[in-house]
Amino acid sequence: MDAEAGKYKASYTCSDMNYLAHIYLAQHSDKAMLGALLGDFVKLKDTALYHTEIQTDIQIHRQVDSYTDSHPIVLQAKGMFQDQHRRYAGILLDIFYDHVLSQHWPQGSPAPREELIQRFYRALQEQSKIVLPDSLQAALPSMVHQDWLGSYNEFDGVRIAVERTSQRLSKNGDLLRAGLGDLLSNYDALSEGFQEFFPELIQYVAEQRQQKTAFPA
Repeated sequence: MDAEAGKYKASYTCSDMNYLAHIYLAQHSDKAMLGALLGDFVKLKDTALYHTEIQTDIQIHRQVDSYTDSHPIVLQAKGMFQDQHRRYAGILLDIFYDHVLSQHWPQGSPAPREELIQRFYRALQEQSKIVLPDSLQAALPSMVHQDWLGSYNEFDGVRIAVERTSQRLSKNGDLLRAGLGDLLSNYDALSEGFQEFFPELIQYVAEQRQQKTAFPA
């Protein structure tokens, strides 16, 4: 995430940001998927309160964010936004990238897109009274009932997610919403960039998991 997205996420409110990608990268277990989501909500000092498998994916979530923020393709993508919208490019790209992932679900994926999303929702509901922060517990019924992750398959789902997110910003929500125009104007280039970048991210995460298995914390 960029600085603006990071400040937004620091409030630990539910935020619609590239959860589908994080869940895809953690789909080997339900606990890993929970950790992938909690990476946006759990403060560093509270990580040790969770199961070790959840801890691992909280850490990997943050590594994924750092890797993504510094990747040349993502930096180039942010440069496609108009100056007045660029401070929100990270938020907009996070949401848009889930749309592209949904549209171009990787061949050979261990699970079909809808199957994985429903499995994730079940895992959330089963664990909601144990590991989920209050803000995420409060958002869970809407997330499942409105199928936030499944809705990314259409661009209207991106619009709705951006609208939800803009309402949680303390100011300049209109600039975030206006950035949707930049996504549409550069749709093909941004989509192609993600499809080039995401396999590299998959490989990076596999390497990080291997290191954590070989040298457990």
